[in-house]
Amino acid sequence: MPGGRPRAFDPEAALDRALDVFWRQGYEGTSLSDLTAAMSINRPSLYAAFGNKEQLFRKVLDRYFTSPGAFAAEALEAPTARAVVERLVLGAVELTAAPDAPRGCLSVNSVHACGPESDPIRQEVIARRMAGEAALRRRFEQATDLPADCDPGVLAQLVHTLTDGIAVQAASGHTRDQLHRVATLALRTLFPPTGAGDAS
Repeated sequence: MPGGRPRAFDPEAALDRALDVFWRQGYEGTSLSDLTAAMSINRPSLYAAFGNKEQLFRKVLDRYFTSPGAFAAEALEAPTARAVVERLVLGAVELTAAPDAPRGCLSVNSVHACGPESDPIRQEVIARRMAGEAALRRRFEQATDLPADCDPGVLAQLVHTLTDGIAVQAASGHTRDQLHRVATLALRTLFPPTGAGDAS
């Protein structure tokens, strides 16, 4: 694409392709050449539309949490604490182990695979993840189906530990069926069935 030519690409589609590359290769494992090849644009066009690599990744994070990862925010609208947790852990399985998507979790990979020079990105991801955990804690504080001695903050941390673990196992090659069984066992452990209606 010659310089000065009007933008001849779909920014939304290009952003989706950048998301796929970052998700598969991680922030540090992705080069500008990888991005321009996947997005079918040259570097000047990338900079003009999205900024530098760090700015593009922040836009990708926004896309990730509002598109493939949107289930996490939507789960907070579930009517009970059990339903919230169910949607989160089963959603994590579908997100991280789907056959037609990259394995693992973009945010988990970004936290653990950033060197010192990429610390601003690591801190950005950590801040977003902490905000998500705080929102989950607030939701549990409002729940009426938790035992009186249940600490909403600890439960929120535990659920995030479960979903992170699912992501790591998915990236390690565990299948969706295997992780679904793990998620189901976790749900039954956290919320033991109390009657026929809770047997699922």
